[in-house]
Amino acid sequence: MQSFGPSGTSPETQVGDSLDPQIRRFVSALAEAWAQHPEVASLPVTEKRRIAEIVRTPWRQGGPVMTETRDISLATRHGPVRARLHRPTGGDEALPALIYLHGGGWTMFSLDTHDRIMRELAARSGATVVGIDYSLSPEAKFPQALEEIVDAVRGLHGQARALGIDPERFAIGGDSAGANLSVTTSLLLRDAGTGPALRGMLLIYGCFIDEISPEASSGFGADGNLLTTAEMATFWHNYLVRPEEVLNPLVSPLRAELAGLPPAFVIGAQCDVLAEQSRAFDAKLSQAGVDVQFIEYAGATHSFLEAVSIADVAERAIADGAAWLRKSFQQ
Repeated sequence: MQSFGPSGTSPETQVGDSLDPQIRRFVSALAEAWAQHPEVASLPVTEKRRIAEIVRTPWRQGGPVMTETRDISLATRHGPVRARLHRPTGGDEALPALIYLHGGGWTMFSLDTHDRIMRELAARSGATVVGIDYSLSPEAKFPQALEEIVDAVRGLHGQARALGIDPERFAIGGDSAGANLSVTTSLLLRDAGTGPALRGMLLIYGCFIDEISPEASSGFGADGNLLTTAEMATFWHNYLVRPEEVLNPLVSPLRAELAGLPPAFVIGAQCDVLAEQSRAFDAKLSQAGVDVQFIEYAGATHSFLEAVSIADVAERAIADGAAWLRKSFQQ
């Protein structure tokens, strides 16, 4: 989940010397951009979203040019949802596909804010990347977004050949709330035994449970960081109808039985309030017998992949994720 905006003290005072210098530039630039707008805490969520789109605009620009980019509509039990297809290469070959779910605390952001990340992954992996524009909270509470995604994945699989996608080579992935939704979608597909047999899960600085340790809360979750403990509490409140739903494994997948899930690549960020959750999820996947690779990127914050235009650590993480996808699709 990515922050609405800066709160309290400067990010630099919270993360100390741990922050990668290039990522520090990214964090400072975001803080300066948010400062050009009214204090967001008292604004309606629709206005927060509008400002977030403006603030994130420079970070989605540039990057790889696709052979084909188009928006399509996918039917779900809640009505049609929009999806964006990025095809990196031409020709008639049916490419593998990564279904991508953007982050933002189930509340913020869009296919646009994450457009460059999707194009970077497409270009480097050689796979078509399809982002799903699921409904946001608090207007759409759990389980609407999850149900939309499950239905969209099945619909996408059903028309794969017409879209130039190999129906036997699907993977799913996302960042933050998108990582959460990637795992819970995989759990539902596993248990139903229908839909595509996913080749893998690309899980980027994910939120996998509502619990944050006191150490994380007072450290990288303190005011002034890119994502705070207080903001996480707001996001959970937005997403759920009732607080006790956090006990549902389809809300908090660290509470789920993970055996039988697809292989996973877990990307963690050292300077992130959710870093401990990536570590814990890696350990639980391994204990469940799931093939998992985990890398925690030193000096990186939440949202750091968006800094790929200026930060070597973001470049490295995207390259690592794409290489893992290529290998998963070749097996």
